[in-house]
Amino acid sequence: MSKTRYKNRKVHYTSSGSGPAVVLLHGFLEDLTMWDDLEPEFSKKNCVVRIDLLGHGLTESQGEVHSMEDQAEMVKTVIEELKIDRYAVIGHSMGGYIALAMAELYPGDLTGLVLMNSTSLPDSEEKKRNRDRAVEAVKNNHKSFVRIAIPGLFAPENRDRLADKVKEVTEVALRIPPEGIVAALKGMKIRKNRSAIFKNGTYPKLMIIGRQDPALDMETLIAQTKFPGVEAVTFDDGHMSHIENRYELKQNLLQFLERVSN
Repeated sequence: MSKTRYKNRKVHYTSSGSGPAVVLLHGFLEDLTMWDDLEPEFSKKNCVVRIDLLGHGLTESQGEVHSMEDQAEMVKTVIEELKIDRYAVIGHSMGGYIALAMAELYPGDLTGLVLMNSTSLPDSEEKKRNRDRAVEAVKNNHKSFVRIAIPGLFAPENRDRLADKVKEVTEVALRIPPEGIVAALKGMKIRKNRSAIFKNGTYPKLMIIGRQDPALDMETLIAQTKFPGVEAVTFDDGHMSHIENRYELKQNLLQFLERVSN
C-alpha cells in the first residue's frame, strides 16, 4: 500500500506488475480491495493501479461534496506520481462516472475505457430525489443505510447464494465514514451527462451490464451499447458483476486488456 496527498488529504493506492497501465476505480461503498480477485491476473502483463477514492477505504474525505471532477483530479495525482502517461481505466459503478470525467479532462491519456455496471448518463430527477433521501438516511443512521443498501445491489436469487460475499462487502462499506458516503452521494447527484464523451471517444470501449441491475435502467444502457466502438457483455445478474459473474467477467476484462495493450 502506498500513499500520496491530494489537496492536503491522504490518498491510498497500490501499484503492481509492469507493462501497459490499467487504472481500477471502485464504486460507491467499496474500496480498492474489490479488485483483489482480478489484480493478480491483470498484473501478469499490466501495470495495475488501484486507488481508494475520496472518502472511501483509507483515503480521506475532501470537503462536503466529492464531485466526479474532484475524484478524477485525485486519480490523476496518483497517476502522475507513478509517472504513467497512458492508461486504460476500468470503473465500477461510481468508478465509471469518474472514468468518464477523466476521459473528458484528460482525453489524450486513455487507451481504453470500461464502464462496469455504470452509465454515461446523469441521474434522472427521480434518482436525484433518491440521492437526497439516501443522504438523510445516512445522517440518521449510516450503518442501517449500509446494511440495507448492499444486499439490494445483488440479484435477488444471489443474496442467499452469495451470503458470505454480501457480508464481506457490507463489512467494507461499514468502515466508510458517514461524511465520505454523503459526499459521494452529493457528487453523483450533480454529475454531468457524459454520453457525448463516451460516444465520441476513439479508444476501445466496453460496457459490462447486469440484466437485473437495480441501480441502472437497462433500456438506457442498451442504447449506449450502440455508440461507435462500444462492445457490450451482458450477464443475467445484478450490479456486482465482479462477484456475481466472477469468472466470466475476469475473462472478458483480460481479453479487453489484451486488445488495448497491443
